[in-house]
Amino acid sequence: MIESIVETEKMFRSINPATGEVIGSTKKNSIEELLDAVKSAKAAQKLWAAKSFSERAKHLFTIRDYLVAHADEISEIISKDSGKTRVDAISTEVLSSAMAITYYAKNAESVLQRKKLSGGSILTINKRSYVDRVPYGVIGIISPWNYPFAIPFHEVAMALITGNAVILKTATQTLEVGKALKACIDAGNLPHGLFHFLNIPGNIAGDAFIESGIDKLFFTGSVPVGKQLMKKASEKLLPISLELGGNDAMIVCDDANIYRAVSGAIWAGYSNAGQSCAGVERIYVDEKIYDSFVTLLKKKLSEMNIGADTNFNVAVGSLTTEKQLETVKKHVADAREKGATIFTANNTASEQKGLFHPLTVIEDATNEMLVQREETFGPVVTATKFHSVEEAIKLANDSSLGLTASVWTKNKTKAHRIAAQLEVGSVMINDHLMSHGLAETPWGGWKESGYGRTHGYLGLEAMTQPRVVIDDIIPGLQKNMWWHPHSKQVYDGLKGGMHFLYSKNLSLRFTGMINLVKVFLRSFRRN
Repeated sequence: MIESIVETEKMFRSINPATGEVIGSTKKNSIEELLDAVKSAKAAQKLWAAKSFSERAKHLFTIRDYLVAHADEISEIISKDSGKTRVDAISTEVLSSAMAITYYAKNAESVLQRKKLSGGSILTINKRSYVDRVPYGVIGIISPWNYPFAIPFHEVAMALITGNAVILKTATQTLEVGKALKACIDAGNLPHGLFHFLNIPGNIAGDAFIESGIDKLFFTGSVPVGKQLMKKASEKLLPISLELGGNDAMIVCDDANIYRAVSGAIWAGYSNAGQSCAGVERIYVDEKIYDSFVTLLKKKLSEMNIGADTNFNVAVGSLTTEKQLETVKKHVADAREKGATIFTANNTASEQKGLFHPLTVIEDATNEMLVQREETFGPVVTATKFHSVEEAIKLANDSSLGLTASVWTKNKTKAHRIAAQLEVGSVMINDHLMSHGLAETPWGGWKESGYGRTHGYLGLEAMTQPRVVIDDIIPGLQKNMWWHPHSKQVYDGLKGGMHFLYSKNLSLRFTGMINLVKVFLRSFRRN
């Protein structure tokens, strides 16, 4: 079998998982180099944070210009390093990254501008407050191999525009993509030391980052590793954001456009060889249209081809790692052993050398099967009938994961009613596997799909900390009403403030007002 990387003592050798071709090698960095990078980043960040949003945006636009000019080269690197097709690479990674950096560069200032707060009570009429968003400092990013360019690029862009420095570790399985991303960032002519790309082995990277002195960690990966990192981070009270995958449901109502729904299922279930945390894995179809839907799905899958992308002539590429291919095979075998009906499209050429798996549809799946309970992360979907919308919602929510879901219907009122009952971070209507590409929409999940948000205004806020400033605006005050010395008059005045504001008894409100005024006037005296 082919593995996407080979580790030697000091180097990682990258291998195209679709062909077995060696495509590069990358030096392994040490923990000492990580510590030095954090130290350098902290110094550079202070200078970077002092710049205005518009000054930082100029650097980001330069990064975007490089990305656009080298789109073909970067798409090819992504394809060769991960096994996905170049159409997948440019649409979900390169194009979405160009859109994202543009959005953050243009909108960060308005999202994070100083927010003045309205007064909460007449009792504190002399106070005016505002909230500033302050960069954390050094952001650590540990990113995955399934979208090795877009996922870290979005987070790097958000971190930089908000005034942070960045330490980036991409997956060891896709180091050539990491180096291409570094070239983009370097093209922005950032201050020396502000951005670092390091190749720290995955088995030690999490603990190393947490102990390195960074100020916040963004991790995208598996649920078990995410839980370990959260536990470790809690020991240092290090803020952490986790995106940990999904087992996403697609609900197809009886009035849906069947052709669009099937096409959407193929896109969301099989692009990137199904290795999408927000991809469709469970399809629930109204019994009235189930047969028509599944028949068309199988027909269209049978017309698709799988292979290495040499001339834009394949629909689905290879899986990225041998381990993931074995997981997919395990899930399909488990479903077969437990009585499921398995459809396999005959579209994997026997001479293929890479990590390929045929496009698969599993019917008659039950919740005892791994494909329904866990994230398969491969070119496999299950198709299940439902008898009522309420049943479909229950089935969709019956998962420990809750990243995204989709609803397919021509009835917008019904679509939004169903969406309001789904236990996920994002719901798409008549579409799927695209919300990550919308820079303006927050990204993250419920349940074990993660903690925290990236992207959109919430993502920008997640790169910063709130600092509130409270100002006293009335001149001449010597003390607040509740300061020392205390007396019965002070007590009655404060209680009178409550009566004046909230009592339904008019007599108490009047008396309370008198007592409140007395203690307030005391605030101008020094004794």
